[in-house]
Amino acid sequence: MITRKRPVAGACALLAALAAGLVFPAGAAAGEPAGGDAPKVNLLLDVSGSMRAKDIDGQSRMAAAKQAFNEVLDATPEEVELGIRTLGADYAGDDRKEGCKDTAQLYPVGPLDRTEAKTAVATLTPTGWTPIGPALLRAADDLDGGNGSKRIVLISDGEDTCAPLDPCEVAREIAAKGIGLTIDTLGLVPNAKLSRQLSCIAEATGGTYTSVEHQDELTDRVNELVDRAAEPVVTPVATEGADRCAQAPTLKSGLYTDRAEFGRQRWYRVDVLPGQELRASVSVAADRAVRPDYGVLMRAVTVHGREIVRGEATGNGRTDVLSTGLRHPEPERDDDGDEPAAEAVCLAVTTSFSPGAGVKTTPGLPLELTVDVVDGPGAASDVASFGLGRGWWLLGALVVTGFLAGLLWGWLSRWRFAVWRTH
Repeated sequence: MITRKRPVAGACALLAALAAGLVFPAGAAAGEPAGGDAPKVNLLLDVSGSMRAKDIDGQSRMAAAKQAFNEVLDATPEEVELGIRTLGADYAGDDRKEGCKDTAQLYPVGPLDRTEAKTAVATLTPTGWTPIGPALLRAADDLDGGNGSKRIVLISDGEDTCAPLDPCEVAREIAAKGIGLTIDTLGLVPNAKLSRQLSCIAEATGGTYTSVEHQDELTDRVNELVDRAAEPVVTPVATEGADRCAQAPTLKSGLYTDRAEFGRQRWYRVDVLPGQELRASVSVAADRAVRPDYGVLMRAVTVHGREIVRGEATGNGRTDVLSTGLRHPEPERDDDGDEPAAEAVCLAVTTSFSPGAGVKTTPGLPLELTVDVVDGPGAASDVASFGLGRGWWLLGALVVTGFLAGLLWGWLSRWRFAVWRTH
């Protein structure tokens, strides 16, 4: 049994460490590095009236953002399809309803014409409201389609002004679609409330939040995020666990994403042939306020309900991501038939998270599931040696060495004592 607990690491994390820790077989059909379609990045820029403030290296926030964008456009990799969307760039009036509609695609997501994109950026003037929530919804629609990596980079100097459409809830809804979209956020003002909101948006999709106070920091960070979009990534495949094993989806080796609804158990099925070993792990992220003392339990069960093995982890409020896993080797069988029959193993994931007061329970918490079916150990002793595998032989050698060293030390001590008494 494998049991792990690890702290949260900037969004996206949720969770790629699990993919890196296991080696998928060549035939893996799920969660492979995204390929085929070009990576897409949508830069979402706040152009609200507050961007006129001159507190970034002696120039206005808008001027610093424009300079950063020009340098980013020059450095954008050829294979990246890039777009620019604005919020608060057009409506300067006092009608909140109209101000919260103020988002537009300044440059469409697609092959980059650097001159055209720079010309579009040059026309921007700080104008209106800060409709972050509505702009995120539209920015996600801009990236719809294709299986390449998708990333939104939100740059803002203020909180959303269009409540009750909470940008955090919007980000969770986007993540719940399972389209593999990551939102990274950058704050231009060292403000605690802004930091909390932008951090919440980023964490909901596995992205990162960065506070920047200088133009070169802004340029470097946006460049880094655009370059990251061009790197091969493992995109989890969206699935939906069932309430019982009989209706559960059958998964192959790969990386999957789901939502762990509060108070609901999730079931999945995996077919394991004799002589193979099932390795599975799950991570659940608390992307909103939850009560302390929670846990996650993962069980491998036969279709008849007999538990085979389990893994569990608990948290006390300091850990935002809980991970646990298990291993189940399917023994070889002496079948007379040509092809041995696979056994359906049911994976049950149970969580004990409780939402904080006033916190929405939908969509459920982000869940990431890693499934790996590999050839089993070469010998039974590799599994049965108290969980040590081939490390059992090393432990045995250390025990024997320690025993012999103890005998030698005892003999030398006794000899020295005898010599001392003689003299």
